[in-house]
Amino acid sequence: MPDECVNGRPKNVPRTATPLSTRNALHLTGILPPAVENLNQQKKRALAQLRAKSSSLEKYMFLAWLRNTNVRLFYRLVIDEFEELAPIIYTPTVGNACLEYSHIYPFLVPSGVPDGLYLSIDDLPNLTQIIKNYRPNPFSESLTPQIAVITDGSRILGLGDLGVNGMAIPIGKLHLYVAGAGIDPRRTLPIIIDLGTDNEKNLNDEFYLGIRKKRVSDDEFYPFIDAVLKALTSVYPDLLIQFEDFSSKHAFDLLTKYRDNLFCFNDDIQGTGAVILSGFINAVRLVEKDVHPTKHRILFFGAGSASVGVAKQLLEFFKIEHGMSEEEAKKLVWLVDTKGLVTCDRGDELASHKVYFARSDNEGHQYKSLMDVIEYIKPTVLIGLSSAGGAFDKTVLKRMTELNKNPIIFPLSDPEVDAECTFEDAIRNTNNRVIFASGTGFPPLVDQATGKILYPGQGNNMYIYPGLGLGAILAHPDKITERQIYASASALAESLTKEEFDQNFLYPAIQRIRRVSAEIAAAVIVTSVDEGLARNPEINSMVKKDLQELLSRSGEKWQALVKYVEERMWDPNNEEAFPTESLIEKSKFLN
Repeated sequence: MPDECVNGRPKNVPRTATPLSTRNALHLTGILPPAVENLNQQKKRALAQLRAKSSSLEKYMFLAWLRNTNVRLFYRLVIDEFEELAPIIYTPTVGNACLEYSHIYPFLVPSGVPDGLYLSIDDLPNLTQIIKNYRPNPFSESLTPQIAVITDGSRILGLGDLGVNGMAIPIGKLHLYVAGAGIDPRRTLPIIIDLGTDNEKNLNDEFYLGIRKKRVSDDEFYPFIDAVLKALTSVYPDLLIQFEDFSSKHAFDLLTKYRDNLFCFNDDIQGTGAVILSGFINAVRLVEKDVHPTKHRILFFGAGSASVGVAKQLLEFFKIEHGMSEEEAKKLVWLVDTKGLVTCDRGDELASHKVYFARSDNEGHQYKSLMDVIEYIKPTVLIGLSSAGGAFDKTVLKRMTELNKNPIIFPLSDPEVDAECTFEDAIRNTNNRVIFASGTGFPPLVDQATGKILYPGQGNNMYIYPGLGLGAILAHPDKITERQIYASASALAESLTKEEFDQNFLYPAIQRIRRVSAEIAAAVIVTSVDEGLARNPEINSMVKKDLQELLSRSGEKWQALVKYVEERMWDPNNEEAFPTESLIEKSKFLN
């Protein structure tokens, strides 16, 4: 019996939309209600059910079940109602789903339907076979995975070590790859690597679904990760691997180790850096008449992997767009951690990732509080990646406004409870002069003086990684380079429409995500060809002859390349992606 069938009936067929001829051929007549519906009717019913749910977690569970029973309807719903559903299938609701994952798991998927691949330290001898065991629903031998999102659950959002409960993160990220950039959902592979957990709540939870022991030491961690990656790439040699939500030290170590010899990237470091870089580019343009780009003073509150990743991405802007040397650009950046300004002579042993930006020009002075650092540096830009909710309080915001005509303030910690300030706080305490972008979503406000609606920018990674991943899959470069990452950020910054730019938007409207992703993918493709790294012969043939024009991202050739990308996006509205009539041919196997 083929993989598409369970108990003699086809899986994942949109039941009420199945034509009468197909029902007859597959002996489904009388098993389904008589009505034959179209996708719009199904969507209307699903939306009514979804909106009737009283909590975000209930909505998450409903959508998870829908994805695993009617993939076409699920993605039609998500794409058409992206602004409403993205916060449910990913942040902030996915954080609650992770906290409850072991409790709700049996109610997210029907029996026998895989939601992802679970690899534990105990599986070391059998990794290759276990990887081969994974069969997405529906499964086809021709649809091998193109992209995997991998986490070990050690640093989930701002929630810490959640162990195997972190599986909801790669699942959610891959939803956005599909909805935002048209990756075929059957070619996505969510992976949780279970190496134990140091979270006592998990270890004492009778329903916890992971292995019940403390996390392994680095002596076991690194060899196991190496074994997993070798097994994955031996089974799927062309697989793009995205590292997600590893602890800061491990995240940097893995990226350093694999970035030049594996088709991979780290979204927390490179994706976050790129999306903030994009908003920063547009923010710098907005204040350029008052602050020359090379005269900015950029203060990061928080010095973890995300902060350092963002800071390093910002350096690329000054180097590429303004001709500064790396050392000159680095002098524009200061970091603050829980002990204060990060300096070379502070007296403590700095984590390896902080050393790069540690200041040596402080003349022996140490500054412990955020306000002390602000008074010392007088920053033009304040970026928060600290998970310290409310740290940008009234005093901080007002002082930034005294120092700058239009202070650039990016409270990027997510979820909302960890945000350094809200959009309303920033508007109120800067007299509506702030250039703002956040990590979490905030509602728009109405300017009481003018009646104008004020929209907050949101530096959400979903603007970057879907397009970056799609471009990489299409061009298939030997590796993901910093030039490709920068190209994705630059393309995002340039994707604003005239109307959006005139309204001082830092990011495009989220409803345009698929078009934006296509432009980002095209930029990644062109860059990988220019670097001589693209391995797709069709891409090389198409791009090389018009490379110089395409590098400018303008003109007919550029628009043709963007269209080429769009035509290769998976679309739930495409009947050919769901050939229910072809099941008639397979019905002979059901007899």
